[in-house]
Amino acid sequence: MPQLNRSPDDTPVHVVQLTDSHLFADASGTLLGMNTRDSLEQVVERVRLEQPRIDLLLCTGDLSQDGTEASYEAFRQLTAPLVAPARWLSGNHDETQVMARVAKGTDLVQTVTDIGNWRIVMLDSSVSGATYGWLGDDQLERLDEALAGADTRHCLVCFHHHPVDIGCAWMAPIGLRDADGLLSRLQAHANLRVLLWGHVHQEWDQVRDGRRLLASPSTCIQFAPRSEDFKVSEEKPGYRWLRLHADGRVETGVSRVEDFDVRLDFDSGGY
Repeated sequence: MPQLNRSPDDTPVHVVQLTDSHLFADASGTLLGMNTRDSLEQVVERVRLEQPRIDLLLCTGDLSQDGTEASYEAFRQLTAPLVAPARWLSGNHDETQVMARVAKGTDLVQTVTDIGNWRIVMLDSSVSGATYGWLGDDQLERLDEALAGADTRHCLVCFHHHPVDIGCAWMAPIGLRDADGLLSRLQAHANLRVLLWGHVHQEWDQVRDGRRLLASPSTCIQFAPRSEDFKVSEEKPGYRWLRLHADGRVETGVSRVEDFDVRLDFDSGGY
């Protein structure tokens, strides 16, 4: 398993999360009228300016909207200016096998990464042909093994679909449907500090049972918080940064491209 070396060991691990970029093979592809390559490019530039050091880049699903090799190659090229080791996982719009082909020969889809005093675990909650998420026995067993084998390391676990109610009624049926199984398993692992996901296109930050539960803005369109039905907001594209301290403490925040001009076309088709 890859272990990323850092020094000194008492400095925090610097992590950046990018999520839900929804790229198309066609560079002119848009989501609700927003060119998703353009928005990702501007988010990446903001990350580059604000985060001079990145130990690990976590890309938590829906990197692609159409599941094409060209869209994943574009994602890799557009994020290359960050010059950081990266990990990818699948969302409901991704094609897992296509992503794996593009990542062949790299560590991009590696499940477990040790860095400093932390272990990062990437799980696949995508279900082929479905919008909702499901981890299933295979992924949950991988999680158990990864957490049990972490020794003294603190653990951060990533997947795409939300495992808790975020207050958006329309998103409840398309969350992680075996979340109860996941959350109950975690009670046996005191070293689990953070759950981090995408999918919801909005910021979420909650502490539950001593663990930090985090979701983040999309690099393209944003969903309106606390909405009953599908609704987007005019909030700006953004990303999340994290500082993972050697003693298990977590600092985190969200940054958005404040000068990005959000102009949505609601006649262009839904999400």
